[in-house]
Amino acid sequence: MERVDVSLRRDPDWWSLPAAAGRWWSLDIPVKNLRTELAARVWSPAEPTDRVLIAHDGADYDKHADLGRYVAASITGGHVQPCHVVLLPAGDRFTWYAALPAYARGLGLEILPRLTDRLSPGRPVAGIGASLGALAMLHCQRRHPEMFAGLFLQSGSFFQPRFDRQESGFGRYLAIVRWTGRVLRSPSGPGVPVTMTCGRLEENLANNRSMAEALRAQGYPLTFAQIEGGHDWPAWRDALDPHLTSLLRRIWP
Repeated sequence: MERVDVSLRRDPDWWSLPAAAGRWWSLDIPVKNLRTELAARVWSPAEPTDRVLIAHDGADYDKHADLGRYVAASITGGHVQPCHVVLLPAGDRFTWYAALPAYARGLGLEILPRLTDRLSPGRPVAGIGASLGALAMLHCQRRHPEMFAGLFLQSGSFFQPRFDRQESGFGRYLAIVRWTGRVLRSPSGPGVPVTMTCGRLEENLANNRSMAEALRAQGYPLTFAQIEGGHDWPAWRDALDPHLTSLLRRIWP
């Protein structure tokens, strides 16, 4: 896959903004469907709020795409409303995030209810994911739509045989292909606002465009942005603003 020289990138504008006051803390969440306990990291602003943004691959989103810094700076700048940021650990991501029904049940029936009970009683959350993490977020939203206010999906692994035969060696390739096919053939869906981004250099660009067209036809208010770069954290970080900013302003006016 072609790569972009990250040394040519400039820091995003929000890096120059001071961070809103807040604190990091941990929340342990037992998940019977996965036979494990997840240790989520949570950033809460000093200002009380019942808005929640959850991220798949949470530790990597924060380490490599500065998600926590982006949110805190965007709050200071008045670009987004104060919100909690929940970094979900990836666990066995190549299984959990690959259209695994047990993970969708665990997220929709155990993880999100525990989080919303603690942080936003009765209020759905915004979800963000990249690559397999984007696939898993949409997979859960299709099964448990009442839990989500909106989705930010970056470079989702929406594999289809006509575009992605090169991925056929992946262990759960067929499971993803079958699930993706069902979504693409569905006449309607539990639509929520969605923003999708994908790099112009990515192998995933074709399957992301196909999924975007299908979701839009099913009633999802959807924005698709072709961005610079490839399938990497610098590209995903640089797309947070304006694309995630616009989505959050839409669902949290």
